[in-house]
Amino acid sequence: MSAVTSSELLHVPVRHRGWAPIAERAPALAATAWRYLDQIALSLQPTSVVAVDRALRNLSGYLADAGVENFAAVERTHIEGFKSWLSACGTDRGRAPARNTIRQRLGMVRSFFDRIIEWDWPDAPVRTPMFAIDVPVADDPLPRFLDDARAARLLAAAANAAPLERIVVELLARTGMRAGELCDLEADAVTSMGGAWWLRIPLGKLRNDRYVPLHPALVELLGRWPAGRTHLIECEGRPLDRHRVGRIVKRVARAAGIGHVHPHQLRHTLATQAVNRGMRLEAIAALLGHRSLRMTMTYSRIANRTVADEYAAAQTRVDALYDEGDEPEDLRRMRAEHKRMLGNGWCARPRDTDCSFEAICEDCGYYQTSVEFRPTLEAQRDHAIAHGQTARAELYSKLVDRTEVGTG
Repeated sequence: MSAVTSSELLHVPVRHRGWAPIAERAPALAATAWRYLDQIALSLQPTSVVAVDRALRNLSGYLADAGVENFAAVERTHIEGFKSWLSACGTDRGRAPARNTIRQRLGMVRSFFDRIIEWDWPDAPVRTPMFAIDVPVADDPLPRFLDDARAARLLAAAANAAPLERIVVELLARTGMRAGELCDLEADAVTSMGGAWWLRIPLGKLRNDRYVPLHPALVELLGRWPAGRTHLIECEGRPLDRHRVGRIVKRVARAAGIGHVHPHQLRHTLATQAVNRGMRLEAIAALLGHRSLRMTMTYSRIANRTVADEYAAAQTRVDALYDEGDEPEDLRRMRAEHKRMLGNGWCARPRDTDCSFEAICEDCGYYQTSVEFRPTLEAQRDHAIAHGQTARAELYSKLVDRTEVGTG
């Protein structure tokens, strides 16, 4: 790419808001950033390009303020300063951004440097000034979902809401689609296949479309809804946008008395309800449009019935250790018969059956004991005599005698 002068660049229409001051002060930074945005626009979603644009605008503005004229001159100290600036006031309003926003923007900046170096661009630094450690580790929080009671109250409130509010909430709650996917539903999205009704959800965040089964209640609602010209759900001749969908869900949740609810929580709620009721993870992944089961496994962390059942079974036995009055019968019987627990459990040998291994350590030539253990040895001897275990009783009698003469 040939060098671009300041006067030439200023005659190029600014394609993204906020670049004009940077283009005036550091035209080379703007030229390289714009070239990069043009390249990624060929393979990424428009919303992703906008996010990268914002990250590069943040970086370029900081570098221009620091007197850096091009990316080839960026050094490690500039990146360290940019990280501090971004964490303190890296938003358009001069506020500290959220941790996830910082992570995303730093990750985009690192990818930018890695790619222009790999692509051998003239404005690339000799080596990357950013490393993996510069990008904060992503948080992995559990999805926020509505419990069954709150979900029921939300749908009850939707049933009494205006038609648009009801159909929006019902579609989100019963299909698990994203708000953006709902807004992009085409006019012919509802179709009949194999005697059932399906909804075709168009290409979305993960660049894949899918069919999801329609609940009978949704089939009835959509059957009464007037057909749009281009989109399935239109209002006053215009398609919905995500902001309006968010306001609708918030309004219905407020009417239900369950506080603030975000549209994406209804997606999490459906997935959690499905896991709780035994739906296979592969089927849930297909319903939600996940590319891998790793994304769907998040919901199994919320509602792992195996963990819950095994915990309940183990807790019953743990409680028995603290309350002998409620001790299970099998533990009480073993306690009465053997009076002996092994290191990792109980010996289940019947009372009248001898065991040649029961005193295997005490019979070993390396075994040592002393007078402080005499009460235990006497108890073992008496237990063997009471149960008719002659060999074992003889062994413990000898050990008791050894403690008396101090030859343990």
